[in-house]
Amino acid sequence: MDFPRWMQRAIQARLDEVTARIEHDPELSRVRGGTDEAFEVLFAGKDVEQTPEYIEWENRYIVSKGIENERLYMQGLRDGIQLTVSLLGQSMLTDRDKDRPDG
Repeated sequence: MDFPRWMQRAIQARLDEVTARIEHDPELSRVRGGTDEAFEVLFAGKDVEQTPEYIEWENRYIVSKGIENERLYMQGLRDGIQLTVSLLGQSMLTDRDKDRPDG
């Protein structure tokens, strides 16, 4: 099932808005800062993948991506629930209006 173009644009605009908000989140910025520091230390070693610095960077990177994905998922879930409730509410109002004797 294809969504109408206006709905695709609305969904994309919402995704862009949420992504921008997450990009500027203070907690995520703090986590990314630690990830960046660990990444800089990473290249000071020679056998990169075997160094504790690489392991530290990898762990921080995984944590930061996990937080980002969790926030995107939760916002998408909230938006989806809100959209469903709104559409169901409109549907119920339409059905109720049809059931009226004067409708």
